[in-house]
Amino acid sequence: MSNQNVRQTEATPVVDLFGIEAPKKVTAEKFADDQNLHIPKRDEHYVFRKEFVREVLAYIQKPHNDAMLAFGHTGTGKSSGFNQLLARLNYPTEEVTCMEDMRFTDLLGQFVLKAKSPGEVPQMTWVDGPLTRAARYGHALIINEWDLMEPGELAGLNDLLDGRPLMIAQNGGEVIDPHPDFRLFATGNSAGSGDEMGHYQAVKTQNLAAMDRYRVIEVDYPEPEVEMNILARVAPKLNPELRDGMVKVANEIRTLFKGENPEAQIGITMSTRVLRRWAMLTLDFKGAKNASGYALDIALLRRADKEEREAVSRICKDVFGDLWS
Repeated sequence: MSNQNVRQTEATPVVDLFGIEAPKKVTAEKFADDQNLHIPKRDEHYVFRKEFVREVLAYIQKPHNDAMLAFGHTGTGKSSGFNQLLARLNYPTEEVTCMEDMRFTDLLGQFVLKAKSPGEVPQMTWVDGPLTRAARYGHALIINEWDLMEPGELAGLNDLLDGRPLMIAQNGGEVIDPHPDFRLFATGNSAGSGDEMGHYQAVKTQNLAAMDRYRVIEVDYPEPEVEMNILARVAPKLNPELRDGMVKVANEIRTLFKGENPEAQIGITMSTRVLRRWAMLTLDFKGAKNASGYALDIALLRRADKEEREAVSRICKDVFGDLWS
């Protein structure tokens, strides 16, 4: 059986929690206990998007036996969005990143040799996996790279999402009634229909019946003003004009990556993660000749092929003009 202890919550204005525009009367329930070791670590530089916050909070408040899937290109803020929102709510969270050969049983747990106390003979002891812990104790579970798993394995979640208990055959048929605070999040580069552009290896088409149990939110790269705000927080000493140019370069690269320009396409993109790295490394190497170019090389271009490097170099020259060499 699960631990059904009811947690104390505090109604807190969303404007205070997430820094988004909203009337003070609009609140979210935050857990009063901020000492749980499973609460995600906060990134004080994180900038929330209003639509993302609204949809995730609606799911947390009334899940209706759904899971929530966030999909989009690499580095758009899917995992970090879930993590940082849950961190502000003091929501205990389990997180796992999928691999191609991962099985549903890996989410449930396994038996390990373990001694109950020093000096005792080790015995086979059941250890909960992330799904079992989340269901048992009322944590959120984030399954990253969800679409790398085989669809037949992910179908093991169906009964749980339909509101039925979690049954662990491996542990003597233990039955867990999910805690009322249990929530299931997933992230992926596709919405379950496979990789249509050929950018993401090993992404699999998922089962239509399983997909019927997910709310879906598409996460694109942030708006330029949002990324300008992010860079102002992580690299406040960087010239504002240089930060503005970096955001313009990032969006030009993304246009080519997503195939929005029919005449050209490249196989690399600049995620917000890489954009942040570029800005911070520019400050780290401020004594170098063309520090921003050197930083960009380290942050992104050393893993690009010759044609991609040339394409990005042309973008930088167009954006920065004579400042780029």
